[in-house]
Amino acid sequence: MGMELMVSIWPQISLKSENFKEMDEEGYIARCDKGMNCQMRFVDEDVMFFDATNPDARKYLWSKIKKNYYDNGVRVFWLDEAEPEYGTYDFDNYRYHSGTVAQVYARTFYDGQKSEGQEKVVNLLRCAWAGSARYGALVWSGDIHSDFDTLRRQVRAGLNMGVAGIPWWTTDIGDPKDETFRELIVRWFEWGTFCPVMRLHGNRVPDEHIFRKNGQEVLPSGADNEIWSFGETAYGIIKKLIDFRELMRPY
Repeated sequence: MGMELMVSIWPQISLKSENFKEMDEEGYIARCDKGMNCQMRFVDEDVMFFDATNPDARKYLWSKIKKNYYDNGVRVFWLDEAEPEYGTYDFDNYRYHSGTVAQVYARTFYDGQKSEGQEKVVNLLRCAWAGSARYGALVWSGDIHSDFDTLRRQVRAGLNMGVAGIPWWTTDIGDPKDETFRELIVRWFEWGTFCPVMRLHGNRVPDEHIFRKNGQEVLPSGADNEIWSFGETAYGIIKKLIDFRELMRPY
């Protein structure tokens, strides 16, 4: 059907991971200057951050990505949490090999994909700086709210991305709060049709509760998020906009 799989990879490493001991011993993980070496707790696991500023750590991570994803045909990655998103934003406490973390995380994948002979590299990132475009950064403006004021602010955000020399840019559409959301999502699609990347993403309500086999509850899953999930009127308009976008693709 002409669709490709994008895999989301976060820069955290769980203390329970089969790779943690080796990465820890080789110095591939960021350190805390004081206190416990735990930089974030996600769901029910303690995690630390991969040190993207270490060239050997980048090669190590790419070897894992290549074996488990690239060699199986995956060619595009969603590099979320690349700021990185610490549990506590005490930046003086974190020690890296060198450099700026997020941009080098993008480079980890860019260099790896290029080494495999991939000519065009575009990966989705939550954060970037001037110069990130050289590493194939397709940036979105983060996990944002879903209202007309936020939509208005995205126009300014997109302009600033352009000023920073980043041509590939897109936005989320967040949680629907009330019936005006159906109008909002149509307006957002109307605008998104002419953005560099047209993309639907967001956490819908009501949540679906998810449980492990042992009965332990984990992160919930959001409600349906397909373009036909917001009523027939919205669906008809959104479909026309997507068809129009496809007509514009060669341009």
